[in-house]
Amino acid sequence: MRGAPEGVTGLENSNVYDDARRAETYARLEFPGTYHLAYRDLPEIISRHARGRRALDFGCGTGRSTRFLRRLGFEAVGVDIAADMIRLARELDPAGDYRLTADGDFGQFADRSFDLVLSVFTFDNIPTGTRKAAIFSELARLLAPGGCVVSVVSAPEIYVNEWASFSTKDFPENRQAVAGDKVRIIITDTEDPRPVEDVVWPDAAYREVYAAAGLEAVEVLKPLATGKEPYAWVSETRIAPWVIYVLKRSAAGRPGRPPGR
Repeated sequence: MRGAPEGVTGLENSNVYDDARRAETYARLEFPGTYHLAYRDLPEIISRHARGRRALDFGCGTGRSTRFLRRLGFEAVGVDIAADMIRLARELDPAGDYRLTADGDFGQFADRSFDLVLSVFTFDNIPTGTRKAAIFSELARLLAPGGCVVSVVSAPEIYVNEWASFSTKDFPENRQAVAGDKVRIIITDTEDPRPVEDVVWPDAAYREVYAAAGLEAVEVLKPLATGKEPYAWVSETRIAPWVIYVLKRSAAGRPGRPPGR
């Protein structure tokens, strides 16, 4: 869940972002430091793959990523399970469309409702392959023909290095974590010193999830800093903290076997 200020959709996990103190902190956080690399390339990526203007921001938190989509010209709907996050999103952006939802419940949306689904850090908090696949299956259902899911997740490396915006040095046990294990990380760009917990999930495990959901990765990016940005980089020029997956319905058009985790 290191995720970030974007909404957390932990299904069987407790949702640490459903917390008024964290929500207030994240409402003031935009795109500093390491977060810059998560968003920097999204406009170009989205322009290459999304054809329409209807977008769903899955795990919108306090609305940072929803507002980002609107600035790109999308008619964006933000959904999250954290009531405090949705409350602040509405306060910050009264004109926006922000909806509180139950875990994994997309029943309010018809099939093929969106040209783009954006998920920024949300899947860092969904604990099992079965649950991840179930969510991705629903997101696939919502895609219009030619639509895509853009999912930004934490690379496993983020939990074992130091960063401009994060610290993991107090959690050496992260180095032994395998797919599905909880890991801890501290966000240093906020005044909230409490660590948050994510679920580490490597690329091979994500590929199993996508296949089970009837999706395939058509582009995978691992953004690095150039060294020219106005930030005091720590590991970002050498190690990618994030992975960006662009997903479309698989050629088979139907889900595969459920993942084993």
